[in-house]
Amino acid sequence: MTAADALMDGLVDYAGLFPPASQDMRSAVESYASYRAGPDRPALGKLIVPIDRLGEFEEAARDLLPRGEGTAPWHLSVLVPGDVRAAADRMLKFNCHHWSGSEAGHALIDAVELKAATPDQIDAQHRELPDFFQKYFEIPLGPGVHTLVKAIARAGARAKVRTGGVKADAFPDARDLLAFLVACQSEGVPFKATAGLHHPVRGPYKLTYEPNAASGTMYGFLNVFLAAALLRQGVAESIVLEVLQESDAAAFDFSNEGIKWREYRVTASELRAVRSGLAISFGSCSFREPVDELTQLISAHA
Repeated sequence: MTAADALMDGLVDYAGLFPPASQDMRSAVESYASYRAGPDRPALGKLIVPIDRLGEFEEAARDLLPRGEGTAPWHLSVLVPGDVRAAADRMLKFNCHHWSGSEAGHALIDAVELKAATPDQIDAQHRELPDFFQKYFEIPLGPGVHTLVKAIARAGARAKVRTGGVKADAFPDARDLLAFLVACQSEGVPFKATAGLHHPVRGPYKLTYEPNAASGTMYGFLNVFLAAALLRQGVAESIVLEVLQESDAAAFDFSNEGIKWREYRVTASELRAVRSGLAISFGSCSFREPVDELTQLISAHA
């Protein structure tokens, strides 16, 4: 596995239902099916679906879901904003209905994404969900982030960080994002990111797909995931902050054996380790943008 393969393996959780793409359900599931069948399938992670749209998903994806013993299911991560106990019952019923031999097609909800602003909320929601589900808690950035990450660690769960949105003020300060990464690394808590990571390298980009959309400075997923890898190496936080803020694509060099930023190098094996144990994935309403742009970046700077 090359360094680029290690970086991209299962990296993009497809969130086509969400802004700025905001696809209808049928378009989103058709896109996901197409990506699963395409040459870039290794980069594709889970399909993100809100709990209140599961029925709509079942109808829209009925003819697309794999069928038959031995088929690989569609893996779903479900957003749960409300009654966690009721959501758990709904998701377990969904999984029973969509087992490998089901005529309804093979799909599996194996991850749940929740929001929590206090340790008590994390503990309460964790208790309401069976251990079968991998739990991600989206937490606010700021002074209390390490306390919240500690609570996630106690629950044996994972963290989720919002790295942007469709407005310029939705993108967090780099120091706050760094504090989140440091907390996850020090507490041994894997994380995923969401929103605003369509592009590999930080820079000014259109915030939506509207013709006259405003622009804003977005983080690059390469910046964020390399920052996590360097923290794991023990690189100083001041240097890691510079990685998060790097906007020069030429500062990154790629080879089969590793990715280099300035004089710092992350090997393919280190990338595999950080991807499996710390920096898990990011949600994006576009799959093609991050994959195609990274391919172009590697070609230009290998």
